[in-house]
Amino acid sequence: MTNSPRSTIVKSASTIVVKVGTRVLTDAQGRLDRNRISALARQVASTVQSGRQVVLVSSGAVGAGMARLRLDRRPTDLAQLQAVAAVGQTQLIETYEQVFRQWGLHAAQVLLTAGDLEDRTRYLNVHNTLRSLLEYRAVPIINENDTVAVDELQATFGDNDRLAALVTNLLRAPLLVMLSHVPGLFDGPPEDPSSRLIPYIERLDESIWRLVKDQTSDLSKGGMASKLAAAQMVTRAGESVVIAGGGEPNVLRRILEGEEVGTFLAGQGTSIPSRKRWIGFSAPPAGHLVVDPGATRALIQEGRSLLAIGVTAVEGDFQKGDVVAVVGPDGNEVARGLTNYGSADLQRIRGLHSDRIAQVLGHRPYEEVIHRDNLTVLV
Repeated sequence: MTNSPRSTIVKSASTIVVKVGTRVLTDAQGRLDRNRISALARQVASTVQSGRQVVLVSSGAVGAGMARLRLDRRPTDLAQLQAVAAVGQTQLIETYEQVFRQWGLHAAQVLLTAGDLEDRTRYLNVHNTLRSLLEYRAVPIINENDTVAVDELQATFGDNDRLAALVTNLLRAPLLVMLSHVPGLFDGPPEDPSSRLIPYIERLDESIWRLVKDQTSDLSKGGMASKLAAAQMVTRAGESVVIAGGGEPNVLRRILEGEEVGTFLAGQGTSIPSRKRWIGFSAPPAGHLVVDPGATRALIQEGRSLLAIGVTAVEGDFQKGDVVAVVGPDGNEVARGLTNYGSADLQRIRGLHSDRIAQVLGHRPYEEVIHRDNLTVLV
């Protein structure tokens, strides 16, 4: 299968984002497993020395803190949870630095919150910092800044899976490798001997989502639903994803050599520009525009701009230049874009032909509500 589409993509990827889950890095008691981290570091170092760039998105801070503080269960109190993360993060990055140093590399700690990737200026700053670190041949070790984050710590799913997807889109990395405690996506419960691993997913449709069987853990927050949601963000941007078992021997090396390990999810269409990735996947929408079937079709199938005549409802309070979500008549989000009009003006001109905008507002600065150059289609 050396000439398969999967093999071609993984072998040609010059920048790879690797997400490592808590249970990949820790033992049964939740303590950091130095042997596992050393094995991962060896594979990352070999990849970097071959001329490719690797960014690690690493969980494990809370698990490491629990072990260092001798806690049997993950705290539920937010302040205690943040304290445990702060203690564990020092151990996590110290361990990475020690093992990478053996291979002539350095670990660079990068702690992010959602706001760092939602704000456009901070988003670009993160991008520039990561690119500079890669030029220095350092290995960025990215984690959520759990000591100040709130929603991320309390969420059941999302955490570092979503962060890994955002970082992949930020860097326009062709490949995201998600190393988990399960070998990939199965067509049934993973613990059922009759379940079979799905090696290749061409498109994430409803039949795939129905296969998800999530389990909870005291150590990890994510699950397969979280990983598929992250994979959807990446594949919609045109890049590819591998979900594989992080405990398998030399798993990263085997994946990057083109071996069919885990589940491969193919990128959809061509790679979209960086700015449209921020609009579509990083920036939170300040409001919603509901559009009619004709406008939905024009956006998705014809690649056109959104005009006022296609807008049936305006929700939220937003200003010109804000990111807004575009929702079809069935209630599903179909796109996001930068609006040319604030919500107050849009309430007055929705449903109107473009040539009537000046009559209602006294001027018509833009013909389009959202120009197609500032629009990211999500379906």
